Amino acid sequence: MIMADSGSSEEAAVIGNTDITSTESENNIINTMVERGTSLLKKMEISVAEAEKRTGKNTVNMQETYTVYLIEIRQAESATEGGTPAAPDTLWRRYSEFELLRTYLLVTYPYIIIPPLPEKRAEFVWHKLSADNLDPDFVERRRVGLENFLLRVASHPVLSNDNIFFHFLTEEKGWREAVLDTGFQDKVDSRLKSLSAMLRVKSPDRRFTALKQYSDELNAVVSQLLRVRARVADRLYGVYKVHGNYGRVFSEWSAIEKEMGDGLQSAGHHMDTYAASIDDILEEEEHYADQLKEYLFYTDAVRSVCRKHELMQYELEMASQDLAYKKQQKEELVTGTVRIFSLKGMTSKLFGSESQEQRESRLSALEQSIEEGIEAVMEKNTECRDFVRAAWEDIERFKEQKDKDLREALISYAIMQISMCKKGIQVWSNAKECFNKM
Repeated sequence: MIMADSGSSEEAAVIGNTDITSTESENNIINTMVERGTSLLKKMEISVAEAEKRTGKNTVNMQETYTVYLIEIRQAESATEGGTPAAPDTLWRRYSEFELLRTYLLVTYPYIIIPPLPEKRAEFVWHKLSADNLDPDFVERRRVGLENFLLRVASHPVLSNDNIFFHFLTEEKGWREAVLDTGFQDKVDSRLKSLSAMLRVKSPDRRFTALKQYSDELNAVVSQLLRVRARVADRLYGVYKVHGNYGRVFSEWSAIEKEMGDGLQSAGHHMDTYAASIDDILEEEEHYADQLKEYLFYTDAVRSVCRKHELMQYELEMASQDLAYKKQQKEELVTGTVRIFSLKGMTSKLFGSESQEQRESRLSALEQSIEEGIEAVMEKNTECRDFVRAAWEDIERFKEQKDKDLREALISYAIMQISMCKKGIQVWSNAKECFNKM
């Protein structure tokens, strides 16, 4: 850590280098880490109940079609005297409003790994899956993803207590104005500034460097997994659908047979059922793919925390460097020794040295500037230290969530594959019985 030692001429800017059975239920399709009974979820139930397509004019007065999502909230364990749960409070939100909320959270809580939103347009699609963002199946999966996002935020020990988030859930009108009034947009770090910090920081924290590298590698692995899954889905769809040809052939064959006709016809029906089952199978698979996509998008949230850390570290190093330079100027002024080339030194040689009064004035100004520099370095150091402590606490929480979620998602996916294979075996067993009765 930088210590504001006025007696040393060199500063070392370093921060953060101190140690600080799965079931087969359908609930596994949604998120697995949101814990009811924590934070805001202890007080209310939150859901995105439905989606609705609407048409209206955008900001440039052009007609557009868009989707809105109905958010429902009700007090936890609320019920009327008759025992019926009280009617929920409801409001409609567009996807762009979810984006605005998340951007606000990213800027306001830079030390937290902010939950990602579901994809705006379908990625890693197989050829029979629509990439249209107004496709009903895609809108439904996005609805599930938006609900999961709200539950993630509502279960977070810090984010759940944010007033803007609470107003997002409860105030349909005036919310956008309220979030803009916070001034969060003025605090957004530019991409260029973050890139400069990444390239020029001298003493990066090895833990954050390792975390950033892991995030990049996880992104690559999950991307590859989703691409493989899309290719498998393409081929599996074709394999299943071609079984429909068995049904057609058996049906045609049964027409020319007397004793074997009924058996062949029944076997053909089983083949038709088998061929048609792939649509539901792959639709269910998409839910598991969406769970993987969530962590694909989470990797960018992790990198965002690392980038903020690099920027703060860079600003700390710049403040330290500026302080060291001012101390050197003071030393040169006091001793009269110029250690490095400067325009002022050259000017003095050409036009004569400055008067005692001028030197004292410069010395006083430098001393004042050094005091301000010491305060700036101490302030930056404290900010960085607090950031590292808060960020690493959230990173540990995220690691636990990630390990549990991905483990359960993969187990559930394997269970689904086993179930699919069992259904295939059952179809062929039924066909075998049909053939035995011929």
